Amino acid sequence: MLDALWQRRALLVSGKGGVGKTTLTAALARAAVASGRRVLVAEVEVSSDEQNGPSPLASLVGVREPGPRVTEVSPGLSFVRLSPIEGQRLFLQDVLPLKLMAEAAMRMRALRRFLEAAPALREMGVLYQMLHLIRSTRSDGGQRHPLCILDLPSTGHALALASLPDTLLSVMPGGPIGRSVREGMGLLRDPALTGALLVTLPEPLPVSETLELAAAIQRHRIPLAGGVLNRVPENPFSPDGRAAVEKLLGEHGPHQGQRALGRLDRARAAEARLAGSLPVPLFTVPELPATGIQLVERLAQYLTRPAPNAPSRAGAPS
Repeated sequence: MLDALWQRRALLVSGKGGVGKTTLTAALARAAVASGRRVLVAEVEVSSDEQNGPSPLASLVGVREPGPRVTEVSPGLSFVRLSPIEGQRLFLQDVLPLKLMAEAAMRMRALRRFLEAAPALREMGVLYQMLHLIRSTRSDGGQRHPLCILDLPSTGHALALASLPDTLLSVMPGGPIGRSVREGMGLLRDPALTGALLVTLPEPLPVSETLELAAAIQRHRIPLAGGVLNRVPENPFSPDGRAAVEKLLGEHGPHQGQRALGRLDRARAAEARLAGSLPVPLFTVPELPATGIQLVERLAQYLTRPAPNAPSRAGAPS
């Protein structure tokens, strides 16, 4: 199922804080590279104070100095921090007759304050930089970044990006901004090019919030690519084994094992609820005893494992 994700130009990874979204983004990038794709993994700069600040995503993919310029991490994998100011600078370079004029304009303090204060223009900068990177080509004419995996900082930013085209076109339907927004709309709303991947945990509240986010994104016509149920606990029991454990707990009274069984039941209910409500594939990711880069590597290995009953790579038809 992951092969279908790799065919898109942009994957927008979103979800509530604490669901493992950033770690999963890094693992998806590694898995896509292992599958033969050339990947640009990106995050959004939330505020101007963050320009030189730490980046959890950068540290998980091995980047020491994250910034708005693309940094090659390893063969096939690059990293960038999408910055509203960088996107606005690129936009001015494209619409002003001379590059020097754009650089001079961006050095004007009053203009910088205006661009930073207007929320729609901040989101437009992020969108324009993403467009610029996706349109970028190599000297041989091939795509420089065939797949961009974007770690959105929060559900609010996902919705802001989704609603941006309609917001800007309502006040600036024409001119260079209107043309750029329409191009961005074509990218964001084309299911062959873009998809939102919603990450959640196997608990009732995160699942409810994810379904609300899915409905909101669809109202803005952003296509869904899939859902990810993260940190699913391993179920070690057969039906008979589960019945025996429940009988044992019932005979000996309350035990901490009952909490573990309850967590398994909530995970099963969460998976069933998401599978029945999301109109896209649902991926389940197990809970693994690792953290940081080690967890990223283990998740990437899990994501690239052969499907059950599928031929091995060596035995697959060429």
